[in-house]
Amino acid sequence: MFEEPEQQTGPVVVDAKGRRRLRLADVSIRLSVLALLAVLLTGLVGGAAGYWLTRTADETPLLAPGTQLNETDRGIAREPGSVSDIAERVTPTVVSVEVRIGEAGATGSGVVIDGANGYIVTNNHVISGADGVEGAEIRAVFSDGSGSAARIVGRDPASDLAVLKVEKPGLLTAALGDSDDVVVGDPVVAIGSPLGLASTVTSGIVSALERPVRLAGEGSDTNAVISAVQTDAPINPGNSGGALVNGAGEVIGINTAIASVGGGSVGLGFAIPIDTVRDIAEQLIATGHAVHASLGVNARSVTDGTRDGALVINVEPGSAAAEAGIREQDVVIAVDGEPVGSSEELVVAVDSHEPGETISLEVVRGGSSTTLEATLDEA
Repeated sequence: MFEEPEQQTGPVVVDAKGRRRLRLADVSIRLSVLALLAVLLTGLVGGAAGYWLTRTADETPLLAPGTQLNETDRGIAREPGSVSDIAERVTPTVVSVEVRIGEAGATGSGVVIDGANGYIVTNNHVISGADGVEGAEIRAVFSDGSGSAARIVGRDPASDLAVLKVEKPGLLTAALGDSDDVVVGDPVVAIGSPLGLASTVTSGIVSALERPVRLAGEGSDTNAVISAVQTDAPINPGNSGGALVNGAGEVIGINTAIASVGGGSVGLGFAIPIDTVRDIAEQLIATGHAVHASLGVNARSVTDGTRDGALVINVEPGSAAAEAGIREQDVVIAVDGEPVGSSEELVVAVDSHEPGETISLEVVRGGSSTTLEATLDEA
């Protein structure tokens, strides 16, 4: 009868002939267990040793009296015409304009255009709310922190410009440039008091010229269309009335407006060209008011898909337009041979002339165009 071999345990077994043999499977398992235990033990010992060393190592002091950090001694080159050079020269001629009416207040900027006589130019919409209001105060604050009460010399809602006068000796006068010398791409610096932060300097370039922009300050009687200098130099509320300066340190415009979707700068700022500023400021200083030419029409911008123009929606009786034979529903497409693509461009074209001058207007009426001549009135 066949007998099954007795079941043997352990790594060492005896075969049928009585020989001792090593069972490798059991050895491998037991060696693996021993190896795992060794690794865990090593980790525990290493972790304990590291913890003990960090706890017992010497720590450096938190404080070190007398420490001096490095400092370079090389001078920084600020070339003539750099932003820093322009800012240093022009900032003393730019002021903050503070307006207080009762408990309400507002801040804008201004530029000293005649230091000897204390004349400062700013925007009409900055100070118009204080004109003729009992108890209203206007104050000019200079770059050195000093201030002076300011009086309104004259203001012009049709150009959004105004001139103030202060009684303060020793004022520096800004150098005024020439609009004809300005080209797209010129570097510019804007200096003013955005959000009440006096003597703020930003920089950019001239992005466009002769950009028709309609101005109408909230709470102001400003009603103007300007042929603006467009810039990407950051301009924000409070910059109004401040200086737009070229690389030679000359003021080439008075910052007046921004195009924005949220009220802050998005790189679309507009300045009144310096030639316009000079002309209006001289008139205000001389007479207290400025003279503008008038055609005597109300218009809105239109297009027929191929040609843009200014649609006449109202003609004032007895005006230059009425005398020239312009009718309602006429579309003005050119003035003196220069295309007119919008109602704003029509206003700019007319305002570039003096009262009494004669201009030619090309108008579309009933599908055909005709040319009329109008002698401009005084607005």
